[in-house]
Amino acid sequence: MTEAPNAFEMRGIVKRFPGVLANDRVDFACQVGEVHALLGENGAGKSTLMNILAGMYRPDVGEILVKNQRVSFHSPQDAIAHGIGMIHQHFMLVPSHTVAENMVLGLNQPRFLLNLSHIEEQVRALGEQYGLVVNPRAKIWELSVGEQQRVEVLKMLFRGAKVLIMDEPTAVLTPQEVETLFLTLRDMIKQGHSIVFISHKLDEVVSIADRVTVLRYGRVTAANVPAQGTTKSQLARLMVGREVLFLVEKEKIEPGEIILTTDRLCAYNDRGLPALRDVSLQIRAGEILAIAGVAGNGQRELAEVLTGLRSATSGSAHFEKTPLDNHTNWLEIGQHLAHIPEDRAAVGSVPSLSIAENLILKRFKRPPIAKGWSINKAAVRQNATRLVQEYNIATPTVETPARMLSGGNLQKVILARETSEKPKLLIADQPTRGLDVGAIESIHRLLMEHRNRGAAILLISEELDEIFSLADRIAVMYEGQIVGEMPAEGADIHQIGLMMAGVKAEA
Repeated sequence: MTEAPNAFEMRGIVKRFPGVLANDRVDFACQVGEVHALLGENGAGKSTLMNILAGMYRPDVGEILVKNQRVSFHSPQDAIAHGIGMIHQHFMLVPSHTVAENMVLGLNQPRFLLNLSHIEEQVRALGEQYGLVVNPRAKIWELSVGEQQRVEVLKMLFRGAKVLIMDEPTAVLTPQEVETLFLTLRDMIKQGHSIVFISHKLDEVVSIADRVTVLRYGRVTAANVPAQGTTKSQLARLMVGREVLFLVEKEKIEPGEIILTTDRLCAYNDRGLPALRDVSLQIRAGEILAIAGVAGNGQRELAEVLTGLRSATSGSAHFEKTPLDNHTNWLEIGQHLAHIPEDRAAVGSVPSLSIAENLILKRFKRPPIAKGWSINKAAVRQNATRLVQEYNIATPTVETPARMLSGGNLQKVILARETSEKPKLLIADQPTRGLDVGAIESIHRLLMEHRNRGAAILLISEELDEIFSLADRIAVMYEGQIVGEMPAEGADIHQIGLMMAGVKAEA
């Protein structure tokens, strides 16, 4: 059997940034009609390599060949012209425009002679051909997350892409939507497309990929490994260089007193529309309540109301006996309530400040950090040195700006700041989003340690594997409401997936 030709090939790619060698003589190729998974820890160089292939960066050294012809990309438009398109984890769509209008944004189309009806017909035909049916006249904001992803795929197909780079494509999908996406990808492969699949979900990699290439520290450490017959444990070992435990040992402990209560809690989102609708829940000491749901169903607003970042419009929330409202002294309860926010860069840290400074953001008014009206710099450094060592934060010095850290190490800084004082209540919003298996393992172990010592934990996650691994109880949110709640032990993943899509528990 003859081997399929390469859709593209990257040879000897080198890319440097100030102080960082992101790609070190990387060779990577994808054949016509295959799914090739690209794996690696955070900071391994995957995104840099794919941004080079997609025309967003230019390599310092090396070459790219498309269909055995050497090419040079100066922009994403150059890459698209050669049939290569990238679908980013965060969708690049304009919410106020229709599906058809998003298809032609950025293209060299005559503005006043645009035949929108013809474009809509093309979108319909493409949708039927690839099983990506979506209403071309619908506004993006009217579509579900799964439908928006279909639009992103259609947009690349509309522009003639034969190679699709997919960065964490299942991060915000329900289990049913993942199954549908994989059926679509297999149809695309049969029709001669090629897919580069970047994911931290190793079960999915084993399920969908034909071959796997692994990067570590900017270099290829495993090339063209057949996915069939390879286990996720083997892939994890290739990524991090050691055994990774996917299941956290969960002690059987009796939950204690009620730490957090909400009663018919309501709040608006940033657009002034209802985001929380009569949310009532309780969490006890020594238990993890996980909130499952597709992104955008009120989870972020719930975390913000409980941590003082957003006002409730009605209802109530109590931390032990303290009401969590506009009159709460948040500085006073800050050492007992920890928050790991969804956005680690914009909300969880101050990127321009050093690691040492980020680690005292909740303590700078208290001794030994506070020294009268000034800051005790020796205590700040001592505190940072201890936490960097204790939480295994990889950094040259504690004076390194937070913006220079990888996603996993920045998350460890936030965890160190929030959990080092042993809080009674921990609100963890997407604590492992976008992190590699090694970082996920250490964060899961840390959350379980705090649960076992008696902390109450509200875990908000879109990763059902994570929820089933950590949670004692599971509540599902849809359109701002709790549509079902159950013990994690014996819970049905299919039923939870349906509830995430809006099917009530009793149905």
